[in-house]
Amino acid sequence: MKAVLVRQPGGPDALEVVELPVPVPAAGQVQIRAEAFGVGQPDVLIRRGVYKWMPPLPANPGNDVAGRISAIGSGVEGMAIGQKVLLSARDLAQRGGCYAEYVVAPADAVHVLPEDVDLHAAVCLSNYQVAYALLHECRHPRAGASVLVIGAAGGVGTALVQLAKLAQMTVVGTVSTEEKAEFARRNGADHVIFYRREDVVARTRELTKGEGVGLVLDHVCGPEFTSYLGALGKWGTLLSYNAFAGLPEENLMAAMRDHLDICPAVRCFSFHIYDHDREGRRALMRNVIDALSRTAIRPAISARLKLEDVGKAHALLEQGSALGKIIMTP
Repeated sequence: MKAVLVRQPGGPDALEVVELPVPVPAAGQVQIRAEAFGVGQPDVLIRRGVYKWMPPLPANPGNDVAGRISAIGSGVEGMAIGQKVLLSARDLAQRGGCYAEYVVAPADAVHVLPEDVDLHAAVCLSNYQVAYALLHECRHPRAGASVLVIGAAGGVGTALVQLAKLAQMTVVGTVSTEEKAEFARRNGADHVIFYRREDVVARTRELTKGEGVGLVLDHVCGPEFTSYLGALGKWGTLLSYNAFAGLPEENLMAAMRDHLDICPAVRCFSFHIYDHDREGRRALMRNVIDALSRTAIRPAISARLKLEDVGKAHALLEQGSALGKIIMTP
């Protein structure tokens, strides 16, 4: 079978497509014949060798695979060959391991999918799992039902927009181009802000008639992060779920005290908070699987590449131009 390995961390050329024996499920395990692989930032961090939860080298950097059960180990009940399933490395003992034509995993780690669910859409659900947690477990209960999504056309950004609208929230999203603005609107964004030519904070307050938003979700951080306190309404939360532009330079506590009248909160979120909360993370996934099965969400797939083109997939992700999720097929 084809699989992907990283022997020495590096750029996309560090991704090596190799031939490996097909793994056989042991007791309590199932074998999955892959039909779709998700491409995400954790995969890139493993490839670069900088992931805080790095698996040992040589490593298979994939973290999401959807397919059908193709073999079952002894002692497994309630599963059948041919069932559609989703596997996220978040449910495994270590990250990675999912870029392969056949994957073996503990039966209690996989998510059984309804038969009518499209597997290409299902492999996007890890983004929605994160987005669901950001929207429903990080917002103050008295905050307004509105959200500012920084980067509303990306993989997680798209999930945030769709899930926020499903929760009947008002959504303001930032984008860099007209193409991304139209994409965000198609996904349900009520308003878009062109962050390169507009004042994001001033425009957010204008769009919310001066009230501000209940939640700002930012994966960029950097020098702009602290200014987003100005976009918050009462009981609002400014949340960082990554820091691609580095950390803010301004004194964060001092900036928060400039907004004492709204009692602002700042939170740093990582999905690793669920590493030892199996029921919590699986409940999140069940919620988004249900939403997908009801067609209440529509994962946007920006590109479909073959597993052998994994280097191209990673390069495309790092360019930051993708609209939605990049996936691969065997």
